[in-house]
Amino acid sequence: MNMERIQRVTARMKEAGLDQILVTATTSLYYLTGYWVEPHERMIALWLTAGGQAVLFGNEIFGLSSTPELPFVSHKDGDDPVADLALAVKPGRLGIDKFWYSKFLIGLMEHRPDVTPVHGSGAVDETRMTKDEAERAAMRHASAMNDQVVHAAISAVKEGVRENELAALVNREFLARGADCEGTQLVCFGPNGADPHHSGDSTVLKPGDSIIFDIFTPISRYWCDMTRTVFYQTVSDKQRQVYELVRKANEAAEAAVRPGVPLSQLDGIARGIITDGGYGPCFTHRLGHGCGIDCHEPPDVSGASDAVCQPGMVFSIEPGIYLPGEFGVRIEDLVMVTEDGCEVLNKYPKDLKIVP
Repeated sequence: MNMERIQRVTARMKEAGLDQILVTATTSLYYLTGYWVEPHERMIALWLTAGGQAVLFGNEIFGLSSTPELPFVSHKDGDDPVADLALAVKPGRLGIDKFWYSKFLIGLMEHRPDVTPVHGSGAVDETRMTKDEAERAAMRHASAMNDQVVHAAISAVKEGVRENELAALVNREFLARGADCEGTQLVCFGPNGADPHHSGDSTVLKPGDSIIFDIFTPISRYWCDMTRTVFYQTVSDKQRQVYELVRKANEAAEAAVRPGVPLSQLDGIARGIITDGGYGPCFTHRLGHGCGIDCHEPPDVSGASDAVCQPGMVFSIEPGIYLPGEFGVRIEDLVMVTEDGCEVLNKYPKDLKIVP
């Protein structure tokens, strides 16, 4: 158990008027307990009270055992998975993890009609938004590896290469640098880059194509995530104009990051530059997202966000312009809010690059 993190979570529970919550998401359980369990269809749940009492419930197949600070109550396949949990929870409001399967929630409600389920992820999500020193070091390391991998990927661009070849190379390069697993890397040539979530297929590179590398994976449980766009052999005037507009938006938003700045304001800065450049409708997604043990986690970096920059927050700044049937450009860095400004975690250059 990470007691400092537990204390931060329980303080937020008290602020929200919640006396008890269930933490069930793999990443949030890891954050609080140090246990990494992917339960799949089975149940695992940490019951946590505002007073700091914690009990872990789960299937014996997970191989966990009780400790003095964290009792583990196990059940077997074939047992009612929520029976013991139903005996423990208190009547009244119970904060439920947003990712808990409805089959378990319904089962708990059948056992305990005196329990009122409410949204309960906020206390953990808000705590996770500001990274402690160990997490900040992990994020810096992951981003440094990401810089190396994007350099290797761009260096492998050559005539006749396919998107999925480069995506596979990215995964090999990540694994060689300590990645936890392979991922679905986004490598997009030419018109495919106009789809923000196109994933690599058998498309063959052609002269004049833009190439979007949006590459990401967890390294020691913490995610890196960055995007660079380069051009193969030639670049048109239109491609150059769009690229420089996106880069300007990216750098202007990053320059504005500091404690107290609303995240909606960052989105507005980048979106305003792209709109003034004549491509407003072509920037089709939010500016960014929080990143940590999950690749996409709070805070939301969009015009609708009510979050404000706080030291220790890590999130992406990734403006883009997408022209269907032509090409796309996206430039993404992870940034960390510092005590007096911003640390850009990705160092790979953003000058327009033409790969010969």
